[in-house]
This record gives sequence, C-alpha cells and structure tokens, in this order.
Amino acid sequence: MSFSSLLTARWKEADSLLCVGLDPDPHRLTHHYSPDADGIEYFCIDIIDATAQYACAFKPQIAYFAAARAEAQLERICEYIRSNYPTIPIILDAKRGDIGDTATMYAHEAFDRYGAHAVTVNPYMGGDTIEPYLVHPKGAAIVLCRTSNAGSGEFQSQLIDGKPLYQHVAQRAADEWSNKGEVALVVGATYPAELAEVRAIVGDMPLLVPGVGAQGGSPEDVVKNGANSHGTGLIVNSSRAILYADSVDPMPAAARVARETRDALRAAR
Repeated sequence: MSFSSLLTARWKEADSLLCVGLDPDPHRLTHHYSPDADGIEYFCIDIIDATAQYACAFKPQIAYFAAARAEAQLERICEYIRSNYPTIPIILDAKRGDIGDTATMYAHEAFDRYGAHAVTVNPYMGGDTIEPYLVHPKGAAIVLCRTSNAGSGEFQSQLIDGKPLYQHVAQRAADEWSNKGEVALVVGATYPAELAEVRAIVGDMPLLVPGVGAQGGSPEDVVKNGANSHGTGLIVNSSRAILYADSVDPMPAAARVARETRDALRAAR
C-alpha cells in the first residue's frame, strides 16, 4: 500500500492522530536497558509494543541511531514494525536535502534499506532535490514547511512577493509536487495560526505536526487549526513526553501518555 493509503486506513482503524517518535537517547535510557546500540533496539521495540494501539504512525529519528552506531538496529526496528504492525506507517525523520544522484541514494536508503513509507526532506535546495523521493515507487516525501523550533522564522517567515517563504513551500507542494508523487508537509504545533494558513493552502494533504508534548504544543489548537475536511489529515508527533514518561516503570508510563495524548486529540475532533 502507498503511504497515503496506509495512513488513511490507520486513521480510521485506530481512530488516532498520534505519531510516536522514536528518539532514543542512550543517556536517558533507564536501568532496564544498556546505554548502547543493543539497548536502543530493545528500548524502541518495547516502546513500539507499548504504544502501537494508540499510534497512527511511528517516526524514528535517524540521528539518534547514527550517533550510536545503531543503523543495523534501526533496520531491525523498522522490520519489526512492518512484521508485527503492518498497518502502521513508518516515517523516517532524516530531513534530507541534496541534489541529483545523492538525493536518489538518500531515497534508496530510506525506502529500500530501512523500508520506511515516508521520509522528511528539506526543500532549501529546490524542487529537483525533492523529486527523487516523489518518484520512488515505495515512498513519499514529507517536506519541511513551518517547523516547530524557536528559530524557524529566521528564514521560513521571510517575505517573498509579500508572502512568507513557508507559504510558498506549501503552495508548491499543493500545485506541483503533489502531481509527481505522494507529498506531505511538516508544520509545527507551536505555530497554530500558521498551521491554519498552510491547511487552507494545501486542502486535505497530510501534515506532520511536531511540537506536542515536551515542546508545549496544544492538541486542541492542532486539531482546530490543522484537521482536514474529513477531521483527520494530521500526524501529530510526540517523542520525549512518551519515551521518557517515567524512569522507574517506563513502558506502562509510555503507554499511559500515548493513550492520553491520543484521547486529547480525539476529544478535540
């Protein structure tokens, strides 16, 4: 199944807009796990099992795995999700952005090596750097648009022909990139007004929304400003608030926070 088909089915099946981010920091693992690549693998698999029933997607952040020399473990984690939870899409959070053959290799890495269904990409170098992800038969591109970090406005809010850059990215995604393949956008929960602006531009396109949880984004604001015409359209990511909910009994706490976040998003609909 394509990313959009898998995601649409999962929204309905799980009645959830929650994406569980897998950002395993070895220094924050509890005593139950060794602070190394193997500990990362076991921790992530336990998180997946604890939260799968509440998730519309899983989003491993590649930097955490690469820094710990845990790329092989990430391959096995992605395979574990595909084998045990085949209805849940995998988003590889890599924020790739490069030209020509290099972009093609990054697409090969995301979709063929790791088996992700979508990958986050950076549009700064232009549309030709995004096309390899759009035309790949196994995946989709999720393009950075209005990100949740405090400094994002330094460039994303710069005016071009009277409109901020992030609106130009959203318009290009709606008008051009969506005609070449499957595309979604990243818009942070920390900027609800901008989230509403992007939704108005892109129609029912999926939006990956980081910033709920540790960054302080509100589930109610996200749904109010970002839901599409079907009441879905959102992949609302929470990572640290779920992964590190409790150092004594981490998995029951992760499941509880995932359920509470799922329920808060559901209630806001």
